[in-house]
Amino acid sequence: METETPRPSNAYRAYVLCILVLVYTFNFIDRQIVGILAIPIKEDLGLTDTQLGLMGGLAFALLYTTLAIPIAMAADRMSRTWIMTGALVVWSGMTAVCGLATNFWQLFLARVGVGIGEAGGVAPAYSLISDFFPPNQRARALSVYSFGIPIGSALGIVFGGIIATLVDWRFAFIVVGAAGILVAPIFRATVREPVRGAFDAKGSDSSAPSLKEIMRVLLKKPSFWGLSLAASCSSMMGYGLFFWLPSFFVRSYDVTLLTASLVYGAILLVGGIAGTWLGGSLADRFGETNRSAYARIPAFAFLATVPFYLVGVLSPTLTISVLVMVVPTALGLAWLGPVISAVQHLVPPNMRATASAIFLFVNNLIGIGIGTLAIGAISDGLQDRFGDESLRYAILAGTTFYLLAASIFLLSARRLEQDWEG
Repeated sequence: METETPRPSNAYRAYVLCILVLVYTFNFIDRQIVGILAIPIKEDLGLTDTQLGLMGGLAFALLYTTLAIPIAMAADRMSRTWIMTGALVVWSGMTAVCGLATNFWQLFLARVGVGIGEAGGVAPAYSLISDFFPPNQRARALSVYSFGIPIGSALGIVFGGIIATLVDWRFAFIVVGAAGILVAPIFRATVREPVRGAFDAKGSDSSAPSLKEIMRVLLKKPSFWGLSLAASCSSMMGYGLFFWLPSFFVRSYDVTLLTASLVYGAILLVGGIAGTWLGGSLADRFGETNRSAYARIPAFAFLATVPFYLVGVLSPTLTISVLVMVVPTALGLAWLGPVISAVQHLVPPNMRATASAIFLFVNNLIGIGIGTLAIGAISDGLQDRFGDESLRYAILAGTTFYLLAASIFLLSARRLEQDWEG
């Protein structure tokens, strides 16, 4: 364990949050760039939509979800900054390796490697932020951190589209992978380890609980499992959209890969940042006096997405579709700040990284592992009837995941006050 620093200044906390956002941005660039590159990869390697779904979802989630828990347990005992630095180097290096693949299985295994690296990138960051910011600011701080999702996804899609158009899809993987490796030493040199639990009523507990002890705590808190399951249902649609919407724009509106990357990048950047900030702000405002708000806010947001997706996906023109899709994209990411913040408050400070990893295990195994594959498989199943339009109706079918997520969030809201730590 490296020496923990005293309570940091506001300026330093702001810097730490900014560089964590940068690292998370690379996390999602490397995770989502494959969505825009799916079209040239499919043509070059001769893949089906189901194979693309496996490569984009299950390959990444396979070890990403399982390794995250032991890595997070180490983060509850050891330096979180060292763990994140190593993770950044691994996932960036394996992203570059994706550019060397010549067949499906090589690309599949390289994506497994990306998942191995990213297993150490998120849960430790949640724990760090919770020790840099007090409880009444955590939802907003975690929302700002989550800006890495829309920013990284947008940049991955836009840069991937530009580089793939100007050079090829292999070079796109190599460039973004190399860029991530360059950030790693800067992160390690400038981010210090904060005191665990410094802002919490019970203070810091230096003991290292076992997985059995952590599970004993979590099993007594049904709201944790409700939040995890609801988030995973929403992620089935969310990750599916990240992967498949660029292909939808190309197939259904007959636009170029570059155009699809630019318009979807704009949707993610504008809608994603707005929705992520809105969710965290509302949670900090209403959650302090009413804990159920941390689950009700995402529930109402997901219910509101469905009519907008129906209009956006069925729009006759690309312009209408793009303008409409900004709204459900924002609403679909509003859950991040409230739910991630709630998870931090359901366990003591010395369990936060591991609890976050367990939450991410449920969320990502189902969300990433099944969502991308499910929409791809539905699209293949509808191919004979709808042709290139099959992806349009597969995406519409995916909106049922948001309805299921909203229902589970509303049920979980009833237990949050009782399960809240302290």
